Amino acid sequence: MKLLRLSFLLFSISLFSQNTELKAINSQLWTNFTKAYELLDYNLFASIHANDLVRVSGNSKTISNKTTYIDKYIKWWTDNDRKQTISFRFLERIVSNNKASERGIYKLTIGPNTQNEKSYYGKFHVILTKENSIWKILVDYDSSENDTIDETSYLNAFAIDDFEKF
Repeated sequence: MKLLRLSFLLFSISLFSQNTELKAINSQLWTNFTKAYELLDYNLFASIHANDLVRVSGNSKTISNKTTYIDKYIKWWTDNDRKQTISFRFLERIVSNNKASERGIYKLTIGPNTQNEKSYYGKFHVILTKENSIWKILVDYDSSENDTIDETSYLNAFAIDDFEKF
């Protein structure tokens, strides 16, 4: 009986710790990711990526470093008045003290709330690391999987604040 209680206590502590880290990831990383997209703020976008970033695009079959990746956003977002928003839902979230792996579905909407609104979807897998106690993206992979990721895929994943699923 004591072993069962001890196991339950350790499980509860582990679950509490994971939920605490997931909340930190949401506030330090995903909130800023969304904000950067909405404000077209490439400096904020750069700040959520680790210096040793490895960026993989499954669609274009390219691998780039942080400088190359961020330079694309500087070009896309400079002198651009495009309105856009991005949101995330999750299939899997695994976290330890200073590393995390998160897989999910993103929804990027161009021209939200307009007649020209168009949404794009993709599946992502990121590996996160802490730099100076702040969560950053170390490895970022995404793909539309030949345009098979859609609104249904997005809705079938779990909400960003649904910590009980993980």
